[in-house]
Amino acid sequence: MKSIMEYKQIDNIINSQVKFNKSNSNSVNYRIQILNSLLKSIDRNEEKIYDALKKDLNKHEFESFLSEILLVKREIKLFTKKLNRWSKKKKVRGSIFNFPSKNYLVPEPYGNVLIITPWNYPFQLSLTPLIGAIAAGNSVIIKPSELAPNTSTVLKNLIESVFPRNLAFVIEGDAEIAKYLLEKKWDYIFFTGSTRIGKIIAEKAAKNLTPITLELGGKSPCIVDTGVDLDKVAKRIVSGKFVNCGQTCIAPDYIVVNNHVKDELISMIKKNIILTYGNSSIKSDSYGRIINKNNLVRLKEILNKNNVEFGGKIEEEKLFIEPTLIIEPDLNSEIMNDEIFGPILPVLSYENENEIQTIIEKNPSPLAFYIFSKNQKFIDKLVQNNKFGGCVVNDTLIHYINPNLPFGGIGTSGMGAYRGKFSFDTFTHYKPILEKKSMIDLPFRYGPYPESFSLIKKILDKL
Repeated sequence: MKSIMEYKQIDNIINSQVKFNKSNSNSVNYRIQILNSLLKSIDRNEEKIYDALKKDLNKHEFESFLSEILLVKREIKLFTKKLNRWSKKKKVRGSIFNFPSKNYLVPEPYGNVLIITPWNYPFQLSLTPLIGAIAAGNSVIIKPSELAPNTSTVLKNLIESVFPRNLAFVIEGDAEIAKYLLEKKWDYIFFTGSTRIGKIIAEKAAKNLTPITLELGGKSPCIVDTGVDLDKVAKRIVSGKFVNCGQTCIAPDYIVVNNHVKDELISMIKKNIILTYGNSSIKSDSYGRIINKNNLVRLKEILNKNNVEFGGKIEEEKLFIEPTLIIEPDLNSEIMNDEIFGPILPVLSYENENEIQTIIEKNPSPLAFYIFSKNQKFIDKLVQNNKFGGCVVNDTLIHYINPNLPFGGIGTSGMGAYRGKFSFDTFTHYKPILEKKSMIDLPFRYGPYPESFSLIKKILDKL
C-alpha cells in the first residue's frame, strides 16, 4: 500500500505528462533519437534482463532472448526506419461533390497513455506497446505486473535511464495502484491480461469514453487432420504449448485430432516432450516454472479432477508442474471451459468435421487458432466458419513474430491490434482535413431549394 505522498508523486508525474503533451514539443526526430537510446540501453542491460526473467519465471537465456529481447529490438529498428514516412500527412482522394479541394490525413498522438502489462512476458509485453505509443508521439505510464517483481525493477530502471518522466515512466505496485490509475483520465488505455480484468478495464474506460486496446486470451484450439507429418506436428505443438511453462496467451490450449491418428499423435507428443525437456523436466534448464503458488494451486486442482495420461508431477515448493497430457476430458468440465495457462494439454478426438465445430463453439473467438493439415478445403472451411484473433496453419505461435500482421483478439479474446505499423495506427488519431478551393461553387447546394430537381438528381446519382 502506497502512502499519500507516493500517490501525490504519481499525480505529479501524470500531470507533467499532460503538460508535456500540450506543449507539442515531441518531434519525430526526437522520438527516433530516444528509441535509439532505448535500444542501446537494452544492449547494455541484457544480462540484468536475463537474470530478472530467470528469477521470475526460470526462463533460459536463449528463450528470453528470442521471446523477449529480440522482438523488442526488432520492433525498435522497424520504427526508427519507418517512422519519418509513417508520421507524414497522407493525401487521400477528394469527392466530386467537393471539387476542387485538397484532402489529407494528419497523424496525431492521442496524448497520455496508460499501459498495463502482464507477468508472463513481462519485458516484451511492456516495451512492445510502449514503442508504438512513444513513436506515435504519446507520453506513457507503464504499470507492470507485481507478480514478476525482478523484471519490473529492471524495466523501471531501464525506462528511467532513457526517458524523461514527462514522456515515459514506470509505476510499480499491486492491484490497488492499478485501481488508482484507472480512476484517472487517460487519452488511451492499453491492457494485456485476462478476460476477467479486461472487463474491469473496459468498464473504467467507458466512464471517460477512453479508447482502449484489450489483448486478452481464451482457449486457442489446435486442430490436427490426417495426412500430416505427425512427428513434426508434435514437435511444433510441444514447442508452442510448453514454452514459458505453458504460460503464453496464444499457446495451443487443447488439441482436436482426427481419431484415426490420435494414438500416434499422442505417442509423438510424449516422445518430443522427452526430447525437449528430458526424462526429468525438473532438471531441464529449458523448462520454466509457474509464476506463483496461487497459479500452481489452480492448476493442481485442474489435474486432480482429470485422468492424467502423461506427466502430472508437481513440486509445489519449486513451483514446478511437469508437461502433462489429459486425454478426452468432458467438454463441460472446468478444463474445457477456462483458459488453462499452464503446462497441461487436453487431447480430444473427432470422427467428422461437424464434431470439430461442436467442440470449438464451446469456447468461441479465441486469440489464436491452429490448423495442421495439407487439405486446403479443410483449412479454408475452418478459417471461414470460425472467428479468432489470428490463425497459423501448420505451426504455432509464429504469427506474433511478423510485424506485418496485426496481433489482437476478437470478442472475449480482446479488441484492437498492434505490432509494427499497426502499433503506430493504434496509438494515432488520423485527423481528416479538407481544404476547399473557392473558384467553383455549385449553386444548388444553397437554399432556397428547387421545387423540381429530377434532372439534378439523375446527374448526381450517376456521379
